[in-house]
Amino acid sequence: MPLKIRDIPQFPEYIQGQTDHQFMANARAQGPFARDRFGIVSAFSMAHLNLIMDDRWTRQVELETMRAAGVASGPMFDFVRGVMLFANDETHRHRRGPLVRSFAHKLIAELRPEVARRTEALVPPLAGAGSVDFLTALAGPLPAQMIAAIVGAPDKDIPFFADHVYSAIRGLSLCSDEVRIASDHDMGWLQDYVDRLIARRRDHPEEDLLTGFLDRVRGGPLDENEVRAQILGLIVAGSDTTRGALTATVSQLLQHPEQWAMVVEDPETWAAPAVAEGLRFDPVIGALVRFTTEPREIEGVLFPPQSLIAVSMLTALRDPAVYADPDRFDITRTDHPRLHPVFGGGPHRCLGEALARIELEEALKSLARHLPHMALDGPPPVLRGYGAVRAVSQMHIRC
Repeated sequence: MPLKIRDIPQFPEYIQGQTDHQFMANARAQGPFARDRFGIVSAFSMAHLNLIMDDRWTRQVELETMRAAGVASGPMFDFVRGVMLFANDETHRHRRGPLVRSFAHKLIAELRPEVARRTEALVPPLAGAGSVDFLTALAGPLPAQMIAAIVGAPDKDIPFFADHVYSAIRGLSLCSDEVRIASDHDMGWLQDYVDRLIARRRDHPEEDLLTGFLDRVRGGPLDENEVRAQILGLIVAGSDTTRGALTATVSQLLQHPEQWAMVVEDPETWAAPAVAEGLRFDPVIGALVRFTTEPREIEGVLFPPQSLIAVSMLTALRDPAVYADPDRFDITRTDHPRLHPVFGGGPHRCLGEALARIELEEALKSLARHLPHMALDGPPPVLRGYGAVRAVSQMHIRC
């Protein structure tokens, strides 16, 4: 007889001072699954990650997180209700379809010179500047600038735009009442801002992504909240994740100076492998979460419909069945899967993957050219969190 969810062992006690990776590794050592005090099950292997991303028996989380937090209205609720990330089936196709052509790899690849131009404006002034806050100087501004350019926001608005994004995104997870209020305030500001962008483009079309998107949704099935939410989704998803990934990747390179030296010596060869390894070693996404839609027995446990399963990226991306010596940061490794798992899979795979890779690669190239002797100034940053977008602490570099 198969086991039930209540038979799955609970997560071990957190030991003060543990890293997220150590905590999740200890949970994985207990068996293929662990459950938290709310009954949410976590899985740990790459095989289970591939299994639960199958739309034939699981679905994307929709408004359940909002409801669990007691949120039934407000700017963040409206965003989650309308965005493609938290939709399934035909609704998801209607929301994603108009953006797919705009984010085709060929079109995004043509943005590489613009990304390079912006990194070349941001990085050289840091040389000789002493101790620099990396998130403020480069990791935050670069993705914010690119997303702003894509949606037609003027450069002068970028500092305000970025601050509101980094605050609003906190409301996507369970959070304190104080954070919820601040997140709703900032999401409300972003909604008003995007409404103004949309109105301006409808009145004055241009040859850009926003005009093309608005043309494709004209007369279609999306309501105004959904139209706005897709643009907001690009802004939110395209800013904070790249900010954290760039910080984590540069941190690991500086903690492995022999590998940073390889990037410095030949950035055209080693920037892309360094990005792939940085995304694997300390991922900015903590877990991918899905609901089951039919009963399924896995590893001797019967999961009924509507079971919530979260697969840990921290353990799946260090799965010894996939990666040799998985706890070692190694930009020379050749065992990455063809499609990097951190970007998800199936119809929900991250639409901005190509842009994120370009931003990360061009940033590393520029840093290698202009700041070859940079070093950490103080402790390395810490990514914290087990689900959704992980928070990154400050990082200072000496240039």
